[in-house]
Order: sequence, then structure tokens, then C-alpha cells
Amino acid sequence: MMYAIIVGGGKVGANVSRALLRMGHEVSIVEARHARFTMLETEFEHMARYGDGTELFVLEAAGMGRCDVCIAVTGDDEDNIVIGQVARDHFGVQNVVARVNDPRNQQHFDLLGVAPTVCATESILSLIEHEVPQHSLVHLFSLRRENLDIIEIGVVEGSRADGARLDELPVPSGSLIVSVLRNRVGRVASPETVLAAGDQVVAVTEPGLESEIVAIFVGE
Repeated sequence: MMYAIIVGGGKVGANVSRALLRMGHEVSIVEARHARFTMLETEFEHMARYGDGTELFVLEAAGMGRCDVCIAVTGDDEDNIVIGQVARDHFGVQNVVARVNDPRNQQHFDLLGVAPTVCATESILSLIEHEVPQHSLVHLFSLRRENLDIIEIGVVEGSRADGARLDELPVPSGSLIVSVLRNRVGRVASPETVLAAGDQVVAVTEPGLESEIVAIFVGE
């Protein structure tokens, strides 16, 4: 069982708290808006705590010093950055997850090392690109702390990948083809997998290798 502190008691914070409780974990949920806190207290009782999650004494009272994971999901990106930094640098929390409300602020989270992050806007856009592809390459997910991207790329007719086996392709070092989607059915990729135009290939790759991958599956 782990102890999680969720800072931000909106719908996201409340749903994450419920899910963690169902999984058998210990939870505290911190909320600064009094009216919202009153609602949370009715449901979560002593696990709901009233206060500004950017204040040290509020986090200390919630038990940040002994928590296993801090989840900063307020509606304010600046607050989420501050909460993540304080949890990590002051209390020594090893696991911090932060919500990015405005994707334009992602760079600030990256710059200050607050990771991993979750951005609903980016997730929805990636899903739209996956379902209604307008480009050959789609970024599905970024593991920024691990320096890895998960991408999807379509095999274009006449490209080097069209009709080729995976082990015949010069996939760059630092990239791994993990699955192939054909007619909306996914298969785990193997060296013997033969690709065809129209396939969607999912790859895990280090940043900076996209142009080499595009050259193989799309063409120059």
C-alpha cells in the first residue's frame, strides 16, 4: 500500500482519489476552495484537508514527508509546478505527477524538471490524430523523464518499408518497433513481420530520430 497526496480537489483530483482508494491505497486530498472542500469532506471525511497546497505547512500537515507519490492536479499550472518542486526538493518525494492545464506551459514543467506530466489537451489531440490521421507521423505519448517518445507512423506505398520484413529495415539504434496496426487490429511486431502500405507502425524512440524513421516508412 502506498500513501498518495493529491493536491487539487476538482473532478480530476476527486476521481484519482476514489480510484486509489479502491485500489487499497492511503490518500489525502488537499483543496483550497472552501466550498469544494466541504463537498470533499462529506465524501472523503478525514482524508480531505483544507488549505493552499503551495504552502509548506499545509503540505507538511498532510504528511508530505512520508508520502510515496504527490499528484498535483490543481487548475493552475504555476501552482502545480510549485507543488511538484516543493514535494521533490523540500520533502524528498521520489514520485511526482503533475497536471498541465495549458500545453503552452509544458516547457516550464520540463525546464524545472517536474515530471511526469499529464496534459488532457495533448492527449485528446493525439487521439484525434490517431483516429483521423492527417499526417504520416503522430506523437502518441512522451516519457520526458525517460527521454523516450512513443510515435505512430503510417507505411506509405512505395516506401522502403512497403512489402519489407522488419528485420530488413535499417531502423536506427535507439528506436524499437513494438506493434503494427492493420485494419484497426494491432499485432505485436516481430523481426519476421512483413509490412504493407496502409499499416500503422507504433515505435518507441529516442527524440531526434524521427527524420530517419520517416525516411524508412514514408520515404524521402
